[in-house]
Amino acid sequence: METRYSEQVRRLAEAVLGTPGDSAPALRRAVEQRAASIGGRAMTTAPEVPPQLLAYVDTVARHAYRTTDELVAALKRAGYSEDAIFELTLSAALGAGMARLERGLAALGGRD
Repeated sequence: METRYSEQVRRLAEAVLGTPGDSAPALRRAVEQRAASIGGRAMTTAPEVPPQLLAYVDTVARHAYRTTDELVAALKRAGYSEDAIFELTLSAALGAGMARLERGLAALGGRD
C-alpha cells in the first residue's frame, strides 16, 4: 500500500537492513522478517535466525520493555559485539513496527 511516507519508510528499511555493519545484512533481514511475522505479517517461509538470537528477537518484537541486561549479556557471550546487538535490535524493532503499521493501514483500507 502506497502512502505519502512510502519513500521515507523504504529509505529507513534500507538504512537499517542493507548498509554495511557489524552484523551481516542477510542476518538483519532475517531478524526483521521474524519480528514482522510476530507482529502479524504473513510469511510464506520462516526466516533463518540463529538459535542464540531467538529469545532476544522475540522479546524485542513482542515486549521490548522486557528486554533485560541478561538477554544482552547472553548475546555478548555468544560472540555478538555491542554494535551488532544494536543493529539486530533495530532490525527487530523495524520488523515489528512495520508489520503493525501494515496491519493498521490494511484495516483502515478495509482489508484483512
